[in-house]
Amino acid sequence: MSASLFPHLFQPLRIRGATMRNRILSTGHDTCLPENGLVNEAYVAYQEARAKGGVGLIVTQVAGVHETARYTSHLIMATTDACIPGYRELARRCHAQGAVVVSQLFHPGREIMESADGMLAVAYSASASPNERFRRMPREMPPQMIAEVVAGYAAAARRMREAGMDGVELVASHGYLPAQFLNPRLNRRQDAYGGGEDNRLRLMTEALDAMRAATDEDFIIGLRISADERDDSGLTHAETLSAARALQDRIDYLSITVGTSASLGGAIHIAAPMNLRAAYVAPEARAYKQALAVPVFVVGRINQPQEAEQVVARGEADGCGMTRALICDPQMPLKAEAGRFDDIRACIGCNQACIHHFHRGLPISCIQHPESGRETIFAPPSRAARSRRIMVVGGGPAGLKAAAVAAGRGHEVTLFEAEARLGGQALLAQLLPHRAEFGGIATNLARECELAGVTIRRNARVNGALLRDFAPEAAILATGALPYLPPLETDGEMRIVDAWAILRREVRAGGRVLVADWRADWIGPGVAELLAREGSRVDLAVNGLHMGETLPYYVRDSIAGDLHRLGVKVTPYARLIGAYGDTVFLQHTASGEPMEFEGIDTLVLSSGHLPEDSLAAEVAALGLELHQIGDCLSPRTAEEAVYEGLLAGRAV
Repeated sequence: MSASLFPHLFQPLRIRGATMRNRILSTGHDTCLPENGLVNEAYVAYQEARAKGGVGLIVTQVAGVHETARYTSHLIMATTDACIPGYRELARRCHAQGAVVVSQLFHPGREIMESADGMLAVAYSASASPNERFRRMPREMPPQMIAEVVAGYAAAARRMREAGMDGVELVASHGYLPAQFLNPRLNRRQDAYGGGEDNRLRLMTEALDAMRAATDEDFIIGLRISADERDDSGLTHAETLSAARALQDRIDYLSITVGTSASLGGAIHIAAPMNLRAAYVAPEARAYKQALAVPVFVVGRINQPQEAEQVVARGEADGCGMTRALICDPQMPLKAEAGRFDDIRACIGCNQACIHHFHRGLPISCIQHPESGRETIFAPPSRAARSRRIMVVGGGPAGLKAAAVAAGRGHEVTLFEAEARLGGQALLAQLLPHRAEFGGIATNLARECELAGVTIRRNARVNGALLRDFAPEAAILATGALPYLPPLETDGEMRIVDAWAILRREVRAGGRVLVADWRADWIGPGVAELLAREGSRVDLAVNGLHMGETLPYYVRDSIAGDLHRLGVKVTPYARLIGAYGDTVFLQHTASGEPMEFEGIDTLVLSSGHLPEDSLAAEVAALGLELHQIGDCLSPRTAEEAVYEGLLAGRAV
């Protein structure tokens, strides 16, 4: 079926001594799974799952080539032969499933996030050009260290070949060390590694030549680079294209991305949030595809196989990095090849459990597919010893996941949803600006329920009588939460509403709005942006260090840019006290001093939620097995809801 539906995407591609079975890539991404700087069973199982799912090429996460490359405390190091056994097992098991596997080789230069012991590391770069995002002032890398780094690339490549890997990828993307040498605004050296383009490319040419000399003619050597670093001091499209032309005889493929780690605005492209359109980088890759004789790969929010097919068909690239799509659904390639489009669990670009976990030093996962990153913990669930009659109350993400998993184990599962539509708070989240894709979580989970054979009853509010009449053997309560309205001092003159009322269009905000944001997540800034776009003058008062304090960094920074362009004023450290007349009173949470906002006609509250758990007592009174999950247990996020749904479905 793939030949007719995807005549380009499922064509094999030969690169050196290996053949990709299709044009789908899992690009290099940190997982926080490896331990002690080495590939471990958790990481092997994670990549093996993608290989089983049909991916063509797996690029494993960055491996440091020199002691100064330790940009996080959980970096894989390829500086000694101790790394070989782990990579050998990874290559063996991924090859057994038909995937080609290469490893990224890496030096961050000045882009150092944190260290293992809390001490600030000494950073090295082409020159003493400070890093804005991580506030590092690097030392100019001396020639002797450059030679050590080049030798480190070669030794790491030799180790990967010895381990049975198909190749390596030199990481020059996102403003890391090779890009710092290439960039004339950062590299001010006066020696053989600075000045003209040939000198600024010398680090890369020496490293590529040394890697080839240390391996063999069948070994793949690729290059990843940002077509445009999306920063005023970053590499431009013209500079990167010129470098790619100069390097093409030394590489076997070029992997194109955009952005830089060096600035907040440039870094959002490392894992672009959902406000950026699908396949948005692909048009920029076309120039590289036309100029180079080697295969060109591209990334950038390519979440669906039909998007990838179009990219390849249009001649923009030879293959597509679909990394987050594969985190969300490791089986996506096989499902696409079989024409099972409705069964693909589509990534929604939330960044919540993938890149956000990495930034918190936690193992990677996915809010829709908690098994990702937990392959050694969650084996495929076994069939239940006996089919039981299970009632699931609530059709939000928690209830849908619990129902699908329980039914998949052979239980007779009926899900009751009080409203006409499934999705719970996901239906509200998708109404926020740029978050329409969030509703996809409900679509995906509803399909899982359909495939598992769950009976769904909509417009069915469960009470004690229905409980007794249905007589389940176990009840899973996923009844969600309702907005919390904090006690406020007010004279009743000001219109005070919760964010849900705004999103449901139950009330219309006035021309002068204050959004009081206790949650410091996407709700407050999302409502602020929505109302600003509709013409209101909006202030956002956040009870936190800054707007979006709890959000994934790239989501936060993208929203921050939108709010700034719209003229929304953000006030942090703001505790809501009350409202009198047209004035809202707040308190600075650090100084204790009062803050006042005058001329306000609508106060919008994003103050958290209270569990809707009234049914729990009735279930307990009947002596039924009870599982409470998601917001009805404790209001949190969709990630916890789906995870607890998985646990409940496996437990009944």
